[in-house]
Amino acid sequence: MRNAWLAALLFCTTLAAICASATLAIDVSSPRQAVLAIEAGTELSQPSLNMEHHSGYRAVAYYVNWAIYGRNHQPQDIPAEKLTHVLYAFANLRPESGEVYLSDTWSDTDKHYPSDSWNDHGTNVYGCAKQLYLLKKRNRNLKVLLSIGGWTYSPNFAAPSSTESGRRTFAKSALQLLKDLGLDGLDVDWEHPKSNAEAEDLLKLLQATREELERYSAELKGRPHLLLTIACPAGPWAYEVLKLGQMDKYLDFWNLMGYDYAGSWDQTAGHQANIFPSAKDPKSTPFSADAAIRHYIKQGVHPSKIVLGMPLYGRAFQNTPGPGHPYSGVGEGSWENGIWDYKDLPRSGALPHYDGEAIASWTYDADAKTMVSYDAPQAATDKVRYIKSLKLGGAMWWETSGDQPSNSSESLINLVVQGLGGYEGKHMEHSPNLLDYPHSKYDNLRNGMQGE
Repeated sequence: MRNAWLAALLFCTTLAAICASATLAIDVSSPRQAVLAIEAGTELSQPSLNMEHHSGYRAVAYYVNWAIYGRNHQPQDIPAEKLTHVLYAFANLRPESGEVYLSDTWSDTDKHYPSDSWNDHGTNVYGCAKQLYLLKKRNRNLKVLLSIGGWTYSPNFAAPSSTESGRRTFAKSALQLLKDLGLDGLDVDWEHPKSNAEAEDLLKLLQATREELERYSAELKGRPHLLLTIACPAGPWAYEVLKLGQMDKYLDFWNLMGYDYAGSWDQTAGHQANIFPSAKDPKSTPFSADAAIRHYIKQGVHPSKIVLGMPLYGRAFQNTPGPGHPYSGVGEGSWENGIWDYKDLPRSGALPHYDGEAIASWTYDADAKTMVSYDAPQAATDKVRYIKSLKLGGAMWWETSGDQPSNSSESLINLVVQGLGGYEGKHMEHSPNLLDYPHSKYDNLRNGMQGE
């Protein structure tokens, strides 16, 4: 049935490209309806799409500035050769003014790595910023964006975004960090506007940021395109508030947070990253990526701009018979209770399970009565097929420290990129990054890290 669903989705997308102006009879609001309509020979409807050229799949991953500590996951460990974009998380913003600032300057700009000299002259940048720039030099298809906000800092967005001065301060200060740190763009991660007024403020914030990026681009040789993206929700309570169609014109692509659909806040053990609802255990899938993606498309976001987010971690549920049932407690984890890095899964004694219709994988330890919802390789493989079937914009991961080594056959990043990219990555997006930052305050970055 899963293959039939995917085939139906592909058929619908192709039909929309060929017959966009036709009068269509049925609103295909679910994959199952698509299957029934095809079997009946009924003409199908899709949202009216501007079928722009699909320039290639993106492979996007978050790298977090706290990974350098207990996780001992350094920028040099990022699988840069497999990625098109790195989202460097997180910068914070001041709620009273909107000024964007670095949240951990020792990690971001100060830490000296073994290859860094202590005898450099002038004002120089080190830390993750320097290492990310060096990754860009060695991998010219890799773009690095500064991600601003995240769950912890998101409450700081509302007040400054509600005023013109706050939005301008946000945009100008974020752009200054881009200039100083040698970045290719900005990623806005406000989780989440709660009202129509806040949604309007986010729209204006994106507009102000895009205007600053375009203004600065015009000052640079060749007018390079600077990227603006957003981390966007998969829950209807959040995405139905947003002004998606209006926001889209300011954004290069949307990173759909296709995870955390279930967790310690729920009463029922569930799947945290499924594509479709589960037919046999409906309570196990309170949300689904497919429902979110179809909503975004109907609101005017082109499929090629939607990047499907996937977890590199699992969420645990204790004292439960499995998905769709009550649980009690989440237990320990790799770094915080109830959350296990993908590389630490499956846990000893746990057996793998898979719901092929929902595209959801989990493990279950019958002795410990513990379920862990995560993306196993089989789920990642089927998500590749789903991305291809809808001609989506690619894949995104939270976050790089959770994966197996990138040269491992068990690495989810490696598995998905190989599936999307094809031979020598010919199907991936290819566009050069920016290395010239004449307005950086750091001498070594302004000089292109010569000799390194």
